[in-house]
Amino acid sequence: MVLPLPQRPQPGYRGRFAPSPSGLLHFGSLISALASYLHAKSCQGKWLVRIEDIDPPREQAGASSAILSTLEAFGLHWDEEVLYQSNQTQIYLDVLDYLKQQKLSYFCQCTRAEIKTAGGIYPGICKSREHPAANSAIRLINSVGHYQYQDIFQGAISCDPALAREDFILLRKDGLFAYQLAVVVDDICQGISHVIRGCDLLEPTARQLSFYHILEQPSPQYGHVPLAVTNEGYKLSKQNKAPAIDNRHPQPALIAALTFLGQEPPAELVDASVEEVITWAIKHWNLDKVPRKQQIILPE
Repeated sequence: MVLPLPQRPQPGYRGRFAPSPSGLLHFGSLISALASYLHAKSCQGKWLVRIEDIDPPREQAGASSAILSTLEAFGLHWDEEVLYQSNQTQIYLDVLDYLKQQKLSYFCQCTRAEIKTAGGIYPGICKSREHPAANSAIRLINSVGHYQYQDIFQGAISCDPALAREDFILLRKDGLFAYQLAVVVDDICQGISHVIRGCDLLEPTARQLSFYHILEQPSPQYGHVPLAVTNEGYKLSKQNKAPAIDNRHPQPALIAALTFLGQEPPAELVDASVEEVITWAIKHWNLDKVPRKQQIILPE
């Protein structure tokens, strides 16, 4: 049985930014979007946008269109049609069926409390129990357990081997697709060659690399830029109610994001247009200047 996925696009640099519509873009989002955009464009590649709208209970009404408007206001223009994960349902189901047919997955009925009691990492309790589909999650049989990889910005990464070997969830008990399934399937469908994003996803990357291996698909190169955190140690995020960036006056946030990424924008860019700032940033994008840190505290 062949993996049921659309034919991959032509090879070449293909990057992407994949926000969830659980809120508006904030400064931390801008850092990730800008880094992925500049890396793609400095390599004469394509930059895609994907809306990760597979968790309706967490979504904010109107956030998807607001996110796209914000990206355009900041001069970050995508090269192909926006992909909405909510339109990928049949593809996800086909991949789940493929994994079932290949005996690469199983039904799990463990609760979070049971897993916590077992030490916090799922120990494969249901692998041999042959549960029915009803009231079950679907877990991948993780026969690979990648826990080390080379990151474009952070260098050699080593994750918790036990967590990397865990049989992780692909479909939740509530019927919603898990992030690990959707992100890998969509990156394969879109032919993504490079994933540039924040350091909060360093550890999930190990699972994604294992999943690529199991699916016998080539994996992207990964690069994780530092997280923007507050003095209290909280990362800027929608969950922490980070303020949205200002579409009406994008230049200050753009220049601040470039500075955060170590790119040293010149003072005269303060009075430049958005297009001029982006043009300068593409021309002068320098990987070596991106701080080799997992997080940076923002000045007050």
